[in-house]
Amino acid sequence: MNEAGAADFAHIAMALHGADGVGATLDRIAELARATVDCDMCGVMVVHKGKRVETAAVTSELVRRADELQIEVGEGPCLQAIEAQSVFIIADTMTEDRWPVWSRAVVDLGVRSVLSIRLFTRQQTIGSLNLYSAQPNHFTPADAAIGGIFAGHASVALAAAQTESGLREAMESRHLIGLAQGILMERFDLDQEQAFAVLRRYSQDRNIKLRSVAQHVVQERALPE
Repeated sequence: MNEAGAADFAHIAMALHGADGVGATLDRIAELARATVDCDMCGVMVVHKGKRVETAAVTSELVRRADELQIEVGEGPCLQAIEAQSVFIIADTMTEDRWPVWSRAVVDLGVRSVLSIRLFTRQQTIGSLNLYSAQPNHFTPADAAIGGIFAGHASVALAAAQTESGLREAMESRHLIGLAQGILMERFDLDQEQAFAVLRRYSQDRNIKLRSVAQHVVQERALPE
């Protein structure tokens, strides 16, 4: 990579890390990927707990529909990039034979070529970056190489945003639980440990998240019915 290219990716990395929160980071990944790798549309698929896959950011609703079709028919390059931990190029959906059902379906949407790249860190597979073109034979090995570098920056930025979000949520949950404990301690003359035990018992008996029980206590000044 030449100096100009390195500088471009340095700016991209700064822009990705500068987004505020997971949602904003996902949107910025899609927008910058479209600008960095020449394509018509772009989307980001993410993997949730239980291996549930979701299209989390798109530059066009057509991308969302194309991704939904992959989930519906159980095949496609975006899913395969996640599962096989690789990069896939479809030169022409009209003649693609690795995922024939999905490929023929998206022809009707105007999708003719696709580049799908896994998003991952050493610790986890995050999802896939998926670029679409209305022209057949649009994506080249050079596009895949540039896309791979971009995906590396995007993966790090998204993983950092997810970690920060998780830490923030954990802190907010602890604060909420602490408030609920204080309410129960005052109302029922309990100590801190007893108040937490009450919250935990309600959570377990009713199969409700502890945070949700605490939130109810704080909002209603009473335990859930």
